[in-house]
Amino acid sequence: MFAAAQAGDPVALEQVLRELQPDIRRYARRQCHRTSSIEDVVQEALIVLYRRMGSVRDPLAVAGWVFRVVTRLCMLPVLGLMRGTEELTDRHEAAHFAQMPQDELRIDLVRALESLPAIWDGVQLLYSMPRPVPLT
Repeated sequence: MFAAAQAGDPVALEQVLRELQPDIRRYARRQCHRTSSIEDVVQEALIVLYRRMGSVRDPLAVAGWVFRVVTRLCMLPVLGLMRGTEELTDRHEAAHFAQMPQDELRIDLVRALESLPAIWDGVQLLYSMPRPVPLT
């Protein structure tokens, strides 16, 4: 069934996505900090799987791949807040973060950074290093 889905058979692809959806939802419930984003993460993960199904080399590695996709999707809002690219439009949400102790926010940030793949360690290190000041 998986090979047929990779080959582009729409019926097989739909069946594989239906079979993966409960796992995706379970992973999202475990990884996402906001329950409001679980369904969005499930939908986005299904889209990623639909688009990238052909690139999977080992069908036995699909569960790990799906887990990584869901983890990254759950971390996008946290990373967006770190970069300042996502605005908090909901007053309730903004009030929630304003009332959270700084220690809890730091813990969430550390968890988000720890969940990133190892390749990002070097990027984080370079980003956090002080930049040289040009001599004039």
